[in-house]
Amino acid sequence: MTLHADLQVRRGAFSLALDLAVEPGEVVALLGPNGAGKTTALRAISGLLALDGGRIALDSTVWDEPPRVFRTPDHRPIGVVFQDYLLFNHLSCLENVAFGLRARGVEKQTARTEAGRWLNIVGLSEYARTKPRALSGGQAQRVALARALATEPEVLLLDEPLAALDASTTLHVRAELAQHLSRFEGRTLLVTHDPLDAMVLADRLVIIENGQVVQEGKPTEVAHRPRTDYVAQLVGLNLYRGTAAGTTVTLSDGGSITLAEPAGGAVHVAFPPTAVSLYTEPPSGSPRNTWPAVVTGIEQHAHTVRVRLDASPSGPADVLADITAAAVADLHLTPGQALHTTLKATEVHTYPSA
Repeated sequence: MTLHADLQVRRGAFSLALDLAVEPGEVVALLGPNGAGKTTALRAISGLLALDGGRIALDSTVWDEPPRVFRTPDHRPIGVVFQDYLLFNHLSCLENVAFGLRARGVEKQTARTEAGRWLNIVGLSEYARTKPRALSGGQAQRVALARALATEPEVLLLDEPLAALDASTTLHVRAELAQHLSRFEGRTLLVTHDPLDAMVLADRLVIIENGQVVQEGKPTEVAHRPRTDYVAQLVGLNLYRGTAAGTTVTLSDGGSITLAEPAGGAVHVAFPPTAVSLYTEPPSGSPRNTWPAVVTGIEQHAHTVRVRLDASPSGPADVLADITAAAVADLHLTPGQALHTTLKATEVHTYPSA
């Protein structure tokens, strides 16, 4: 059974128009900037927000189709893991996991037995009598996941499930979550702003901006062929639009880039910040892409330093370069500094913009 969600929601000046499907055993990640409509979509599918138009159905069972049908959350076979987990602090871990079952009418002892089984599955059986406030962030996340899965939902909704974790915990919990999702036979919709969570956990990405889908596909496809500036920033690439003729792309915003392989027509041009090198003097030899540039920003980025440059009018107006801290010291980098940039043509990728 496929989850079909044609979501049409209007809230003041904001409008969400999102059509997506999730297959059994599939994990779909919904990504987008703040205000894009991710949480609105999740609330609509969960039944916390009624549609203004469209339709939500699990195969032939309709959950929401205004104005005739609306199933409340307790009448939808869903499990939800919220960003802050929403565990009941006055209940033990066992009772937290059993809560969903009890709410669906399962007898108390049966619910507890099933809750104990799920705590064992997520590796927390020894914490059955522990209250949530005594748990680490990773343990609380696993209890919340066990509670969501214990009801055997057809659809699992994950709302920023790793956002509340510190960096040292996230790597381990992400790997554990990936294992659990690989065994889940239902349909999973993951809402996140973190590209790494999406790349690791999802089978397919749906990117939304301003309530509209701007790109979707498998993680590797999206990562290598971004189609908007937001997606390019998400996956860490420089992205431009232009018109290719042979090995030259004339950029839409001015300047040009030379390619290693010929192309033609309207194209996107993408390359990683690591492909850009910086010099205080014009580089020797004859690199195919070299432009004078001005430093417009410097920031720490993971284990490198990200430098923002303006290479117009001969090159791109906004270029990102990743260099080492040692290179920053050697170049004596400061905002407003004039430099020379080179770009390796072999690391420039083009693909049709249509």
